[in-house]
Amino acid sequence: MADTTDGPILVPILGDQLTRDLASLRGRRKDDTVILMMEVWDEATYVKHHKQKIVLIFSAMRHFAEDLRDAGWTVDYVKLDATDNAGSFAGEVARAVEEHSPRAIHVVEPGEWRLRHDFDQWADKFPCEVEILADDRFISTQAEFDEWAEDRKEMRMEYFYREMRRKTGLLMDGNKPEGGEWNYDSENRKPPKEGLDAPERPLFEPDAITCEVIGLVENRFGDHFGSVENFGWPVTREEAEEAADAFFAERIECFGPYQDAMVHGQDDLFHSMLSTSINLGLLDPLELCQRAEKAYKDDRAPINSVEGFIRQIIGWREYVRRFYWHQMPHLQKANALNAQRGLPEFYWTGETDMRCLADSIRSTRDNAHAHHIQRLMVLGNFALLAGITPREVQDWYLVVYADAYEWVELPNVAAMILYADGGKLASKPYAASGNYINKMSDYCAECRYSVSKKTGEGACPFNPLYWHFMDRHRDRLEKNARIGRIYSTWDRMDDAKRQDYLDSAEAFLDSLTPAGKDWARN
Repeated sequence: MADTTDGPILVPILGDQLTRDLASLRGRRKDDTVILMMEVWDEATYVKHHKQKIVLIFSAMRHFAEDLRDAGWTVDYVKLDATDNAGSFAGEVARAVEEHSPRAIHVVEPGEWRLRHDFDQWADKFPCEVEILADDRFISTQAEFDEWAEDRKEMRMEYFYREMRRKTGLLMDGNKPEGGEWNYDSENRKPPKEGLDAPERPLFEPDAITCEVIGLVENRFGDHFGSVENFGWPVTREEAEEAADAFFAERIECFGPYQDAMVHGQDDLFHSMLSTSINLGLLDPLELCQRAEKAYKDDRAPINSVEGFIRQIIGWREYVRRFYWHQMPHLQKANALNAQRGLPEFYWTGETDMRCLADSIRSTRDNAHAHHIQRLMVLGNFALLAGITPREVQDWYLVVYADAYEWVELPNVAAMILYADGGKLASKPYAASGNYINKMSDYCAECRYSVSKKTGEGACPFNPLYWHFMDRHRDRLEKNARIGRIYSTWDRMDDAKRQDYLDSAEAFLDSLTPAGKDWARN
């Protein structure tokens, strides 16, 4: 090994760290730095990611590398199909150490627990100093969250969110919330009115770099879920900013009222569609929140829309990041409700007569995206009610969505959707019958199943599944202040009616075909 005392600083940048002001680059001299960027097989295949997700990340990485080179940085970029690609981060860092003889490695901490565990071994593997820097692109710190969470049996996002409002000053009037309320969620539950039609979000035509990546993905990952035909995600900071401009100009006004609405065939509605760019590092989350606040102050958007947007970022996004690290690694295996059923095959094929599920899965397949209420109250609600084993549901969500990284996916799926953590995150299971979906969507009107029919042939499966779920978890849920009163309705039913619900649910569950094990993992 060559002497490294006079070598450069090696700065590995991961695929979700595409930020020009990244902590590992801040203050570095361009003539004393080698940036290492790696497309590696291990990361593309630890689950069988949606084709569009791989295209998005690799294309964004390649574009970011070109921007860095244009700005005068030295970039050692390793493409997936390079003949000497080691296939892993550790292998590629070892190759770069051999080639560049760095005196130190400076890397920003990864967002996922499994990678941090791997990076912690680097100091023993490489003959130079290794410094793992905090990812300061988040508003909160882990220490702040851990102190806030100390001695709390239940860690509710709402109260952490208020701390983030105070810290940032967003929508604050001195020490009080702007408008007198912290949360305007009660104003953001409008069902879709007839003819509801949102402006189309901008789609970005693949350039030569993206087209090359699409070809690579079709060749190397042809058996992965999803289609690349509709690929139009932003892959550069400029495109991401154009997407943000379109949201603030055309959709933020109605973002709040209709954020829980679902319309068949309308995949985006008024959602921002910016999560992929935020999670890649192309957009600054605090800057987006400041733009939203300005829209309110300029009378271009109502406070319920603006507060709802800000809450998703400095509330949920910050909260799940910190909750993930606070609860790892045991959150991966949490299964408080002892759910043991295999994931149904229709989650991958979309072949189901349940119109809400079929449409949500179609959007997921075609776009690597479904909006949050489809994820929570259609796809997630079904998995919860049917008792699907958490690990299979977690794998599915991690595979299929372009904005899914384990740090954001796992808390939302295990704790929010499946209540697998026993209630540390959510105050109740988000369980609902067909009535909720009927209220908030146009799905039910043309579905083969009747939402008004409660049991038997042709009944909406959500109806008996809801009561089946409530009955089998009565010991745990009856004392829950938010959901326990439901049992008085169950108890008022006669024995025959209750049994009809249970029998109908069992018959439907018995009809499900479990998916093969090779859909999500090799």
